[in-house]
Amino acid sequence: MTIQNIVMPQLGESVTEGKIERWLVQVGDKVNKYDPLAEVTTDKVNAEIPSSFAGVITELIANEGETLPVGAVVCAIEVEGSEMPPAPVEKSSNVSSAILNAGSQKKEEDKPAAKKEDKPVRTERKPGRFSPAVLALANEHDVDLAQITGTGVGNRITRKDVEAYVAAGKPTSQDISNDEQPTAFAEPKQEASAQASTQGATQAPASQPKQEVPVAAGDIEIPVTQVRKAIAKNMLRSTHEIPHAWMMMEVDVTELVEYRDSIKEDFKKKEGFNLTYFAFFLKAVSQALKEFPIINSVWAEDKIIQKKDINLSIAVATDDALFVPVIKNVDEKSIKGIAKEIHEYAHLVRNGKLKLEHMQGGTFTVNNTGSFGSVQSMGIINHPQAAILQVESIVKRPVIVQGNMIAPRSMVNLCLSLDHRILDGMICGKFLSRVKEILENVDKEKMSVY
Repeated sequence: MTIQNIVMPQLGESVTEGKIERWLVQVGDKVNKYDPLAEVTTDKVNAEIPSSFAGVITELIANEGETLPVGAVVCAIEVEGSEMPPAPVEKSSNVSSAILNAGSQKKEEDKPAAKKEDKPVRTERKPGRFSPAVLALANEHDVDLAQITGTGVGNRITRKDVEAYVAAGKPTSQDISNDEQPTAFAEPKQEASAQASTQGATQAPASQPKQEVPVAAGDIEIPVTQVRKAIAKNMLRSTHEIPHAWMMMEVDVTELVEYRDSIKEDFKKKEGFNLTYFAFFLKAVSQALKEFPIINSVWAEDKIIQKKDINLSIAVATDDALFVPVIKNVDEKSIKGIAKEIHEYAHLVRNGKLKLEHMQGGTFTVNNTGSFGSVQSMGIINHPQAAILQVESIVKRPVIVQGNMIAPRSMVNLCLSLDHRILDGMICGKFLSRVKEILENVDKEKMSVY
């Protein structure tokens, strides 16, 4: 029997940490290799941590709700069998060599700096070189451990060394800091001013997030989830980098509504899922994107990349988060096929089963804001795409039709947000006009659901 550690895996290329949402095992449970141990959420996706060994859970190191970096130990397993399972962290996770070697690289970088200083700096001594008892005692008496010569094995500092240092009345870290200040005034003016400007430059960005918001009695503080952090980061990047412009077009979808309502019951009985209006809109958008491919582009600084595939990102919301799964090659799918994928993605999102690969490869985003009654909105573009289309609520209202007659019609607003670096009003107007033309001429002869 041997004890092996399970670490936080890297669940995506840019994922650096994960949050333990729920443990699926308890101490004493017997698990097989690849059994799920815990549910984890990241800023990209929800996933499970699999067991790398068969054995018995001996310790749950991470707590539910705790966020840990990639490579951090989350639990321990007593491994069965006589053979020693592979123990290196590199093989039990996707932690990159840069992350694993960060400590040793930092140590090597610190060595030359230490030679230039007249006095050792407290932070150069790694906390891992001192025992918890020594650290606690040093903090209690405000002692700089860099000033103490160790008498333990390998010149390690012991508790007795710290007690002797304090008993001798040696200076504390605060005293050392005060003693070093006069030498700073003796530096040349240029060096002092450069140091001040450097400190100002490094401290300025960090000072903004630290602004405290007053919390009054009765206010509720809601922790920010990893998904919400990702949404905030992406939306902030989009609004900072992309010059947004907006355009709206009104569409008469009376024929579409009548056609869909006439077949929706039979479709539900036959296929087992709903035929939504949104599937018709996605099909119309994909057809228009084929005719205006520049809309299906991304900005790449010195060039614009026009994407070959038409992969539509669709927004699916839960009570506290927003996910954007991607329907691939929409132009090649029937309305039935599109409706099926919408149904499947909604099911995955609401059951927390959506994976990272489901949200990759999008080239254009269509948002069904009309599902909760919105009639006009301005979406924020899903970076690095060129545009996002908001499909608003279908509303029945009186409209002047042929012969100056007034008739009740089903109307919907299509609201387009565009990246003005890539797109201009004329091409976007033509694109929306084409979507409008397709939607206003929907019937079973012109647009079959199969």
